[in-house]
Amino acid sequence: MILPIYGYGEPVLRKVGEDITPEYPNLKETIANMYETMYHAHGVGLAAPQVGLPIRLFIVDTEPFSDSDDVSKEEAALMKDFKKTFINAKIIKEEGDIWGFNEGCLSIPDVREDVFRHDTITIEYMDEDFNKKTEVYDGLIARVIQHEYDHIEGILFTDHLSILKKKLIGKKLQNIMDGKARPDYKMKYVNKKGR
Repeated sequence: MILPIYGYGEPVLRKVGEDITPEYPNLKETIANMYETMYHAHGVGLAAPQVGLPIRLFIVDTEPFSDSDDVSKEEAALMKDFKKTFINAKIIKEEGDIWGFNEGCLSIPDVREDVFRHDTITIEYMDEDFNKKTEVYDGLIARVIQHEYDHIEGILFTDHLSILKKKLIGKKLQNIMDGKARPDYKMKYVNKKGR
């Protein structure tokens, strides 16, 4: 089932997500709905707060990035098959070079800005079967994970921007809150009922 994506300004996007247990109600269905919602919106990641759930759950599928001219053949091959569910994730280390990349977010349509992040991360998480994992990622995969991880910490990519950049996009952010954004997927806006 395709779920509405919560837009900039919705309070749930600012909550630090809570850990969940395998008994979390309808977990498999929630994960399946999140994948369906993400694919429908042409995203590469989606976090539970973006569909109104203040829990530590996010999904990533970097396959759309695999045909980018900006990545090596090796990285493209990794991204083609990188599809994962992260539950109760905790980034335990960020290291390597800090580099910029033009990021966007399904909760903040029509806004894209360069965000600077560390190249390499070490992350602990549970997979969808609650098997504990500790893994290291770098490059674009690490960036997508960091972006989604921010969501479960109540952080948006716009929080990484300078005060000047935030001022420049202020009108666009207000338009999202007022329900004036028109992406090609269903959204829930803080200042508008339904769509």
